[in-house]
Amino acid sequence: MKTASARNHEMGRLTTTSHSRPATVNIFIDGRMTAAHEGELLIEVILREKEMPHICYHSPLMGAIQTCDTCLVEVGGKLVRSCGTTVSAGMAEVVTNSKRAQDARSEAFDVILGNHMLYCTVCDNNNENCRVHNTALALDVQHQNHPFTPKPYQVDLSNPFYRYDPSQCILCGQCVQACQTVEVNETLSIGWELDRPRVLWDGGMQIGGSSCVSCGHCVTVCPCNALMERSMLGEAGFMTSIPHDSLNKLIEVVKDLEPEIGFGAIMQVSQTEAKMREERIERTKTVCTYCGVGCSYDVWTRDRHILKIVPLHGESNQISTCVKGKFGWGFVNNKDRLQRPLIRHDSGFRETSWEEAIDLVAQRLGAIKHEYGPDSIGIIVSSKTSNEDGYLMQKFARAVIGTNNVDNCSRYCQAPATQGLFRTVGYGGDSGSIEDIGATKLVMIVGSNTAESHPVIATRVKRAHKLHGQRMIVADIRVHEMAERANIFFRPRPGTDLAWLSAMSKYMFDNGFAKTDFLEKWVNGVDEYRKSLDSFTMEYAAQVCGVPLETLHRVAQEIAKAESMCVLWAMGVTQHTDGSDCSTAISNLLLVTGNYMRPGTGAYPLRGHNNVQGAGDIGAAPNSFPGYQSVTDDKLRAKFELGWGVKLPNYRGLDNHEMVEAIHQGKLRAMYLAGEDMIYADSNSNLVAGAFEKLDFFVVQDIFFTETCRYADVILPAAPALEKDGTFTSTERRIQRFYQALPELGDSQADWKITQSLALKMGATWNYNHPSEIMAELASLSPLYAGCSYERLEGYNTLQWPVAPDGKDQPLLYTNGFAFPDNKGRLFPLTYHEPAESPDTEFDLFLNNGRQLEHFHEGNMTNRVPAIHFETPECYVEISPELAHERSINSGQWVRLVSRYGALTSKVLVTDRVEAKQVYLPLTAHVNLLTGNHVDPATHTPGFKETAVKMEILPERGEDPLQRLNFRYSGKRTPTMGVEVERKWKRADYRFPGEPALVQIQPAAPAGSK
Repeated sequence: MKTASARNHEMGRLTTTSHSRPATVNIFIDGRMTAAHEGELLIEVILREKEMPHICYHSPLMGAIQTCDTCLVEVGGKLVRSCGTTVSAGMAEVVTNSKRAQDARSEAFDVILGNHMLYCTVCDNNNENCRVHNTALALDVQHQNHPFTPKPYQVDLSNPFYRYDPSQCILCGQCVQACQTVEVNETLSIGWELDRPRVLWDGGMQIGGSSCVSCGHCVTVCPCNALMERSMLGEAGFMTSIPHDSLNKLIEVVKDLEPEIGFGAIMQVSQTEAKMREERIERTKTVCTYCGVGCSYDVWTRDRHILKIVPLHGESNQISTCVKGKFGWGFVNNKDRLQRPLIRHDSGFRETSWEEAIDLVAQRLGAIKHEYGPDSIGIIVSSKTSNEDGYLMQKFARAVIGTNNVDNCSRYCQAPATQGLFRTVGYGGDSGSIEDIGATKLVMIVGSNTAESHPVIATRVKRAHKLHGQRMIVADIRVHEMAERANIFFRPRPGTDLAWLSAMSKYMFDNGFAKTDFLEKWVNGVDEYRKSLDSFTMEYAAQVCGVPLETLHRVAQEIAKAESMCVLWAMGVTQHTDGSDCSTAISNLLLVTGNYMRPGTGAYPLRGHNNVQGAGDIGAAPNSFPGYQSVTDDKLRAKFELGWGVKLPNYRGLDNHEMVEAIHQGKLRAMYLAGEDMIYADSNSNLVAGAFEKLDFFVVQDIFFTETCRYADVILPAAPALEKDGTFTSTERRIQRFYQALPELGDSQADWKITQSLALKMGATWNYNHPSEIMAELASLSPLYAGCSYERLEGYNTLQWPVAPDGKDQPLLYTNGFAFPDNKGRLFPLTYHEPAESPDTEFDLFLNNGRQLEHFHEGNMTNRVPAIHFETPECYVEISPELAHERSINSGQWVRLVSRYGALTSKVLVTDRVEAKQVYLPLTAHVNLLTGNHVDPATHTPGFKETAVKMEILPERGEDPLQRLNFRYSGKRTPTMGVEVERKWKRADYRFPGEPALVQIQPAAPAGSK
């Protein structure tokens, strides 16, 4: 199914603070009584009743911009901008259709046409969504009084993702408003004082090299063709690929005809051409396949060409995207895509048919199962594929192979956070929604570079912080954007977060700030937990963490006085050997301060991959069936045996970490792995590669030939999300449908189809014809998904689990108690332990690692997006100015990093984002060549963030690894509170439409003159 209609919803609700609903008042519009909310923008009320021109107004999310004057109406006989007027009780009658209002709107639009040449037929944006074009039609414009005059600026093509044409820019300011108040990157402004105003980047006139992070907000909201995706240029229209000089001649011919025949006839041609485009341009709703935020949008395609991404109706993101979600889809059609099954042959691989590949896999797995037993086989499920894909893979492991040896990559990042929540509140997911993060009074971010790892969630925090007075505390060992914006930023010694978090809980008890009424009613284990805090004094935390005592007291006081608090954390917490305990400490603190069960409160472990949450939900774990139902519970297991018609093992299986160990021990003989480059995803890559070499049989299912594929015996070509139907579950437990936009490339197939073919060959009797049938089965067996169905998820409709059988979901958890039999949460006592590995005299540097905004993990997708590769083509290790001075090295120097487990070479980037003897590598540098075997004991999550290295300086010296157009190179933001339209109104050439023009009085002629 292609794009379904989106349900109407209030655009601004994600980012505003929670208030009681405003009073309803009645006002009269064109003589008709209309209900409205007090304080609501008048234009919103009018648009609910009728169509009316408006160009600069976008939505409540963007607010009143007031630059275009095309929404003028009369209120009590006075002309006002309806986008800048709020509804109030007793408001005078609103008249939209008076001649005075209509003339004023036409006058305002005529001024706009002086800044924009209408050449719609040969414009790539002639797709019935250009508001300048549509307004010209609505106002029946035939001629213009203000002649178009191009601005004296060149078209800006310095950004690899989009371009800016100043001469087509109407100065509506929507791009500026989006950048300053929605995305809050604060790059764009308008040079109102220039002789010919235009949009500026960091106050200058070029995009490349500015602080622009290519999020695409500006392009999305641009109402014309001034800002446009470069993927659209020359691709969308029937004549838009004409060479530039020829195109200009065509435009000149059309403009020469306009004075005689008027715009009407010309517009009819463009309308016809736009209708023709509809037959070849598909618009399909999809969900992003990068991080776990869950952004959804329409993808525009022509044949296999991806024209652009258009966000608007997504519950999580609305108009927001990041550079990857907006522009990072080039991997789908990349020449490296696997298109036919491959079988190892001699020293390489040969292409084969699906029949031969499936026959071989079934025969080899069956033989190994027969000889060594079902537990000699392991199954790794992808956290990037759909819920339906993952459900069938874990079912294949249990019901066809007969083993609980099944896991997914959440073991590498999110399992500790889930464990901490299971211990304390009962559900392993975010306790609220992104909406709650935007509404809280205090947000605390621990071990998360949110602006680069989860950019759209960061926009909600930045917006609330900038516009609504939200307070922000950031604890991290490295400076990043959120740290720079924070009210309090501090740097604990790596691996010590548990100490200061527990000290905060003790401070609340000792100083009377613990919510005792809440604890007495809703929480168990208070006395035992409080006693366990005896050693966690503020002085102890300051000593252990290396944080000034004064700073810790400031943090405690912020927490104590906050009306509500949300805590966000990610891999800076979870990828330590105390990741589960540290996550538990966060939840403990939230319980102690009463920050659960209310809007704007709760725990938010930010999920790394697009379907990490879903992969856990659907049972891709060695200890649980779908819905986190224990495999050792006889009653639960009997339910699945009945549903699947097979006998199931009654003991826990092996997780990712244990599977690698079991291979080295000779116990695990075969593996079936889907969508995971495990060599570079798991810790200690050399150890993992050595394990894969020992397997008797190894099957890899993926869309590219990854490093892991090198060790496979059979490679099965899978299909990415744009080539199939399914659902993903985001970090906020939000289940969303995505739809097939493109046919499967070559002979590749959707993962669920491949798994079903293999199951059938091995004796199963499955008969799924569509992923909706798989979801129905999941819902029948998992209470979390009980009321979930494709019908209820149609289009942009979403559900946040747990979903009751009647379809009622829970955006905010725990409103009626916690997810334990007695409805009470549990405080969990903890003990602090030093990190498993720290720098010493030989390995004297601490290695930190994480994401880059524009790249994703090991880079298998983003490195195949040409524009991303152009902007950030190479990896680098960040070192501090102190270390650079000590070792006499500069940016561009090549070095070799050596750990106890491996080595890699990299260029150096000197930056004050890191300090002292800490160094930082992005994940695309294949950092896991350096990381070791130590793990969190509760979850076996590797301690990726507990690695010591030494640095050898190599003789080679290169250029600075940062490209000059990269936003990190020299970008400098220019914060404003938005468009600052008052500066426009002060211009000498601005006149409010409808006001009488100034009459130029000629001086009287001298007496006697002729």
